[in-house]
Amino acid sequence: MLQTYFADMHIHIGRDIFNGPVKITASKNLTITNILKESSRNKGINLIGVIDCQSPNVQLELKQLIEQGQAYELDDGGIRFEEVTLLLGSEIEVYDENCQGPIHVLCFLPTLAEMEQFSEWLVSKMKNITLSSQRYYGSAKELQYKVKELSGLFIPAHVFTPYKSLYGKGVKRSLEEVLDPDLIDGIELGLSSDTFMADQISELHAYTFVTNSDAHSLAKIGREYQEIEMKDPSFKEFMYALHQVEGRKIVRNFGMNPKLGKYHNTVCDACLHPMDPEATICEKCSSKKIVKGVADRILELKDFHGENTSRPPYLYQVPLEYLPKLGPKTFQKLLDHFQTEMNIIHHVPYEKLIEAIPEKLAHSIIQMREGKLQVNAGGGGKYGTVSES
Repeated sequence: MLQTYFADMHIHIGRDIFNGPVKITASKNLTITNILKESSRNKGINLIGVIDCQSPNVQLELKQLIEQGQAYELDDGGIRFEEVTLLLGSEIEVYDENCQGPIHVLCFLPTLAEMEQFSEWLVSKMKNITLSSQRYYGSAKELQYKVKELSGLFIPAHVFTPYKSLYGKGVKRSLEEVLDPDLIDGIELGLSSDTFMADQISELHAYTFVTNSDAHSLAKIGREYQEIEMKDPSFKEFMYALHQVEGRKIVRNFGMNPKLGKYHNTVCDACLHPMDPEATICEKCSSKKIVKGVADRILELKDFHGENTSRPPYLYQVPLEYLPKLGPKTFQKLLDHFQTEMNIIHHVPYEKLIEAIPEKLAHSIIQMREGKLQVNAGGGGKYGTVSES
């Protein structure tokens, strides 16, 4: 029987088992063990992708959890810890000779053994296998072939971000300039775009869209996620969902309103002044460093003017911590009453919420649930904000 599960497939690791850095810009308490505990106990997320598992020290920590009986590998791929399944992933920075600039991609492998094989292969193509999102020396297609050789999944990451993404920097117009389109399993949208925006590019119609947090701290887990209909949270079932096999599919994408993303609008990189996408110099500070926003880049690439009705709903949402007047103490009070963030966001009725928190804040949660929050746009590395109702 198929059921629905929540999934966030892009989570970074800040520190390894020896307190060594993995994702240098990530929080120090973002260890693999803490990620598993937070996802299972507080977030209520059923399936997560941790994308720094190529690091040997991360693999060592996972092996210790298995040896201690706290986790176990699934026959269908993935590692189960309490109420959450971990998929072993790696985010890689590709500098292909056909790229205009670097692109980030996500590679997922079914088992620890296959991830170890992948790491052994990457050692000859990277300078530091222990760190996250490292530069890969080789072609993008060669990387795709290796992932498929190991029965893995290949997903271009945050594809419109101005820096280090497929359409932001990698290609002039088409993914076929760099990648084998038949070896792509899905497309990750990123925080500054949504389904409607991405579907203006016809070559993306062939792929399932995923919406993930790109979390650099425990609090950001579940910032964006999806609800997936499948038999059980596992690698095989996730693969089936991406390719809509035997009824498995993504039924809803949950993401921030694109205006909240750091790179939605074109701005001056020096002073963040809003800019025309064709401008070459900032009228406010005279800087020539202009960051083209995601919305303007998509308009450049647009070749489809209808509506792709085959997509699941894309619902605008923010993490609870984004809501005005919701501080750490109130957040903990909500968890004490209602167990997990997913439960609070999706299921707890208004009448129950106002028993624990002020009416205005409860109203904001219901507005968020219904996709009615007012937002102020972000750009140039600065996030947008949620307006007080």
